[in-house]
Amino acid sequence: MTGHRKKSKFTVYLDPDVTQALADFAARRDQSQSMIAEAAIASFLSPDDAERREAVVAKRLDQIDRRMTRLERDVGIAVETLAVFIRFWITTTPALPEPAAQAARAKSAERYEAFITALGRRLVKGPKLRQEIPEDIDSVKADQGGQD
Repeated sequence: MTGHRKKSKFTVYLDPDVTQALADFAARRDQSQSMIAEAAIASFLSPDDAERREAVVAKRLDQIDRRMTRLERDVGIAVETLAVFIRFWITTTPALPEPAAQAARAKSAERYEAFITALGRRLVKGPKLRQEIPEDIDSVKADQGGQD
């Protein structure tokens, strides 16, 4: 019996779901559970498997990094949009005399509801503001000669 090494007995405790999955897999393949378990452990411990897992993790991290970059961009756009709007509103909206201010406060709930409705329609239909703004804002600044 050259080429055969004596195998050691090894006892492990598995979750019942894993035990059932192992039994089902072995039955479908008409192989022993020991052989399936040994192959799975050998695959898990092989250097190739570690490289494959590392590649999968690296790919996932790259996807997360791209999403985070887009999220940072979108938050930056939202903050700048709000700042521009507030500056514009403060500089262009005169204070109302008290009778007119009371009337404006009474109308504010209705105007706010109209705003929320319009915002909801835009979010459902699009296009989103972030889709209207170029991905590479720095290149747009360069095209404009660095002006804001």
